[in-house]
Amino acid sequence: MVEDEYAVPAEILLVEDNPGDVLLTKEALKAGKMNNKLSVVSDGEEALAFLRHKDPYKDAPRPDIILLDLNLPKKDGREVLADLKSDPDLKRIPVVILTTSKAEEDIIKSYNLHANCYITKPVGLEKFIEVVRTLENFWLEIVKLPPG
Repeated sequence: MVEDEYAVPAEILLVEDNPGDVLLTKEALKAGKMNNKLSVVSDGEEALAFLRHKDPYKDAPRPDIILLDLNLPKKDGREVLADLKSDPDLKRIPVVILTTSKAEEDIIKSYNLHANCYITKPVGLEKFIEVVRTLENFWLEIVKLPPG
Protein backbone atom coordinates (compact mmCIF):
# COMPACT_ATOMS: atom_id res chain seq x y z
CA MET A 1 0.00 0.00 0.00
CA VAL A 2 1.31 3.46 -0.90
CA GLU A 3 1.29 5.88 2.01
CA ASP A 4 -0.63 9.09 1.40
CA GLU A 5 1.79 11.73 2.62
CA TYR A 6 -1.04 14.27 2.69
CA ALA A 7 -3.41 12.18 4.80
CA VAL A 8 -5.17 14.15 7.48
CA PRO A 9 -4.95 12.66 10.98
CA ALA A 10 -8.23 11.15 12.11
CA GLU A 11 -10.17 12.37 15.12
CA ILE A 12 -10.83 9.53 17.57
CA LEU A 13 -13.16 9.76 20.55
CA LEU A 14 -12.45 7.21 23.28
CA VAL A 15 -15.29 6.79 25.77
CA GLU A 16 -13.65 4.87 28.61
CA ASP A 17 -13.78 5.15 32.41
CA ASN A 18 -10.84 2.87 33.20
CA PRO A 19 -7.65 4.99 33.42
CA GLY A 20 -5.49 1.93 32.69
CA ASP A 21 -7.34 1.20 29.44
CA VAL A 22 -7.13 4.88 28.47
CA LEU A 23 -3.37 4.80 28.98
CA LEU A 24 -3.00 1.55 27.01
CA THR A 25 -5.06 2.96 24.13
CA LYS A 26 -2.98 6.15 24.06
CA GLU A 27 0.25 4.14 24.04
CA ALA A 28 -0.99 1.85 21.27
CA LEU A 29 -2.03 4.80 19.11
CA LYS A 30 1.24 6.59 19.80
CA ALA A 31 3.15 3.54 18.58
CA GLY A 32 1.13 3.44 15.37
CA LYS A 33 2.19 4.89 12.03
CA MET A 34 -0.40 7.65 11.91
CA ASN A 35 -0.53 10.74 14.08
CA ASN A 36 -4.22 10.54 14.95
CA LYS A 37 -5.85 12.87 17.44
CA LEU A 38 -7.41 11.26 20.50
CA SER A 39 -10.03 12.85 22.73
CA VAL A 40 -11.09 11.01 25.89
CA VAL A 41 -14.24 11.23 28.00
CA SER A 42 -14.96 9.00 30.97
CA ASP A 43 -18.74 8.57 31.04
CA GLY A 44 -21.76 8.42 28.78
CA GLU A 45 -23.10 11.86 29.65
CA GLU A 46 -19.72 13.43 28.83
CA ALA A 47 -19.65 11.54 25.53
CA LEU A 48 -22.99 12.97 24.44
CA ALA A 49 -22.04 16.48 25.60
CA PHE A 50 -18.80 16.18 23.61
CA LEU A 51 -20.59 15.00 20.48
CA ARG A 52 -23.32 17.64 20.74
CA HIS A 53 -20.84 20.45 21.55
CA LYS A 54 -22.34 21.28 24.93
CA ASP A 55 -20.36 22.86 27.77
CA PRO A 56 -17.48 22.33 28.33
CA TYR A 57 -17.08 20.83 24.83
CA LYS A 58 -18.32 23.69 22.64
CA ASP A 59 -15.15 23.50 20.50
CA ALA A 60 -14.83 19.71 20.48
CA PRO A 61 -13.84 18.17 17.15
CA ARG A 62 -16.27 15.86 15.38
CA PRO A 63 -14.77 12.39 15.67
CA ASP A 64 -14.17 10.23 12.63
CA ILE A 65 -14.62 7.16 14.83
CA ILE A 66 -15.79 6.42 18.38
CA LEU A 67 -14.30 3.70 20.60
CA LEU A 68 -17.04 3.03 23.14
CA ASP A 69 -16.93 1.00 26.34
CA LEU A 70 -20.27 -0.47 27.44
CA ASN A 71 -19.85 -0.33 31.19
CA LEU A 72 -19.75 3.39 31.92
CA PRO A 73 -20.91 5.53 34.82
CA LYS A 74 -23.89 7.92 34.58
CA LYS A 75 -25.09 6.70 31.17
CA ASP A 76 -23.86 3.32 29.98
CA GLY A 77 -22.48 2.58 26.54
CA ARG A 78 -25.66 0.89 25.36
CA GLU A 79 -27.65 4.06 26.06
CA VAL A 80 -24.98 6.20 24.39
CA LEU A 81 -25.01 3.95 21.32
CA ALA A 82 -28.82 4.11 21.11
CA ASP A 83 -28.72 7.93 21.36
CA LEU A 84 -25.98 8.22 18.73
CA LYS A 85 -27.59 5.95 16.19
CA SER A 86 -30.98 7.67 16.54
CA ASP A 87 -29.46 11.15 16.03
CA PRO A 88 -29.47 12.19 12.34
CA ASP A 89 -26.34 14.32 12.84
CA LEU A 90 -24.31 11.61 14.58
CA LYS A 91 -25.56 8.25 13.30
CA ARG A 92 -23.00 7.94 10.49
CA ILE A 93 -20.00 8.13 12.84
CA PRO A 94 -18.63 4.59 13.10
CA VAL A 95 -18.86 3.19 16.63
CA VAL A 96 -16.54 0.40 17.70
CA ILE A 97 -17.58 -1.28 20.94
CA LEU A 98 -14.39 -1.98 22.91
CA THR A 99 -15.39 -3.63 26.16
CA THR A 100 -14.60 -6.39 28.63
CA SER A 101 -18.07 -7.91 28.21
CA LYS A 102 -18.23 -11.25 26.40
CA ALA A 103 -21.96 -11.59 27.11
CA GLU A 104 -23.93 -12.73 24.08
CA GLU A 105 -26.79 -10.38 25.03
CA ASP A 106 -24.39 -7.38 24.92
CA ILE A 107 -23.07 -8.42 21.52
CA ILE A 108 -26.57 -8.87 20.08
CA LYS A 109 -27.89 -5.65 21.61
CA SER A 110 -24.89 -3.66 20.35
CA TYR A 111 -25.38 -4.86 16.78
CA ASN A 112 -29.15 -4.32 17.05
CA LEU A 113 -28.33 -0.73 18.03
CA HIS A 114 -26.15 -0.48 14.89
CA ALA A 115 -22.65 -0.72 16.37
CA ASN A 116 -20.15 -1.04 13.53
CA CYS A 117 -18.18 -3.74 15.31
CA TYR A 118 -17.82 -5.37 18.71
CA ILE A 119 -14.46 -6.22 20.23
CA THR A 120 -13.82 -7.78 23.61
CA LYS A 121 -10.77 -6.21 25.23
CA PRO A 122 -8.00 -8.77 25.40
CA VAL A 123 -6.18 -9.47 28.63
CA GLY A 124 -2.54 -8.50 28.50
CA LEU A 125 -0.68 -5.45 27.30
CA GLU A 126 0.69 -6.82 24.04
CA LYS A 127 -2.64 -8.25 22.87
CA PHE A 128 -4.45 -5.02 23.78
CA ILE A 129 -1.92 -2.93 21.82
CA GLU A 130 -2.23 -5.31 18.87
CA VAL A 131 -6.04 -4.91 18.87
CA VAL A 132 -5.86 -1.10 19.00
CA ARG A 133 -3.27 -1.01 16.19
CA THR A 134 -5.42 -3.33 14.08
CA LEU A 135 -8.45 -1.09 14.70
CA GLU A 136 -6.45 1.97 13.72
CA ASN A 137 -5.17 0.29 10.57
CA PHE A 138 -8.57 -1.00 9.47
CA TRP A 139 -10.81 1.94 10.36
CA LEU A 140 -8.42 4.78 9.59
CA GLU A 141 -6.30 3.49 6.71
CA ILE A 142 -8.40 0.93 4.83
CA VAL A 143 -12.05 1.92 5.33
CA LYS A 144 -13.48 4.96 3.57
CA LEU A 145 -15.28 6.93 6.31
CA PRO A 146 -18.27 9.19 5.65
CA PRO A 147 -17.55 12.91 5.52
CA GLY A 148 -18.24 14.88 8.68
